[in-house]
Amino acid sequence: MGDRDEPRPWGVAGAAAACAALLLTGCAAGGLGPVSEQLGAPAAAPELEVQTVVDGLSNPWDVALTPEGTALVTERGGRLLAHDAQGTREVAADLDDVFVGSEAGLMGLAVSPEFGRTREFFLCHATRAEDGGPRDVRVTRWRLDGPARAAERTGTVVDGLPISSGRHSGCRLRFAPDGTLRVGTGDAAQGENPQDPGSLGGKTLRLHADGTVPDDNPFADRQGSAAAVYTLGHRNVQGLAVQPGTGTLWSAEHGPGRDDEINELRPGGNYGWDPVPGYDESTPMTDLEKFPDAVEAAWSSGRPTVAVSGAAFLEGPQWGAWDGALAVAELKNTGVGVYRVEGTGITGTTRMRELENDYGRLRSLTLDEDGALWVTTSNGDDDAVLRVTARAAEG
Repeated sequence: MGDRDEPRPWGVAGAAAACAALLLTGCAAGGLGPVSEQLGAPAAAPELEVQTVVDGLSNPWDVALTPEGTALVTERGGRLLAHDAQGTREVAADLDDVFVGSEAGLMGLAVSPEFGRTREFFLCHATRAEDGGPRDVRVTRWRLDGPARAAERTGTVVDGLPISSGRHSGCRLRFAPDGTLRVGTGDAAQGENPQDPGSLGGKTLRLHADGTVPDDNPFADRQGSAAAVYTLGHRNVQGLAVQPGTGTLWSAEHGPGRDDEINELRPGGNYGWDPVPGYDESTPMTDLEKFPDAVEAAWSSGRPTVAVSGAAFLEGPQWGAWDGALAVAELKNTGVGVYRVEGTGITGTTRMRELENDYGRLRSLTLDEDGALWVTTSNGDDDAVLRVTARAAEG
């Protein structure tokens, strides 16, 4: 199943099944010719160098860079790490309430755009009830000390994101150019959540950093935290990425037995996941019969899924033909797909061959100020944080 950490290969939106066997050679779809040619790949693909920055980790979930160049890293098991010129160390932080189980634990991470002034960053994590079982998923606000050796929790931005066993817990964080914090949530494997206007499960959220709801949110007139909903009808949002130039947010989302999706996020959009009654995983990811106005995916894996995860837009001339493309990590194909975005559509894909199969499951992607891509592996044993630098192909 897509949510069990499964993903997809080379192709054009909607053509995954036909292209699944052609991972590194490209495929024809819709009369457009080989996708490798559409992207200028492999001839114009940049040369990549992969450096292991930190190893010996266990399920690192996310990476965020502070303005002074410190890399903060979350491990799903509940550790927060910092890496800089002085080495790698655990950050002292009170995370004793983190619940770890199934896919849940310490997950998404984002550094405030005002970090230089406030030293604030944000974590998304599951929490424990008094009996030790899962209570909810929430976003909390933290302040990092000067040496990046300790962090203090200063508040809760939003709580009450649903959780069951820990399956489908989300939970990706990204700041948008307008300064709002976006949160990608999972449906907690509970069928009613994605379409329930009162549930924060199976949604993306839009909030101010202090937890208040922007007045121009699409559902700002709703009571309570439901006013934070920006889009609905999602299954398990694992990636959020801000498109350079437009500021548009895109998501990467796990499908069930088919149809992982990449979506352009539109305010108030319904993305059509509604697996009721019960939790019927034969339901279409975007159910156009039930929701004729649902937003169709910009890209869908078809069958098999690839377990799309973290996402980031590539920026800089060093990326050559890939400048402006969307990179998406995969937990099943064990690589990174690169998707050419034109307007609101995806017109072709290729892959980072230097990451293909050599590092196992890949979880998160983060672009630093130099345009290098930070990648986390997610194998559970001797995991690593990688840094990928590019050099545009000559000629």
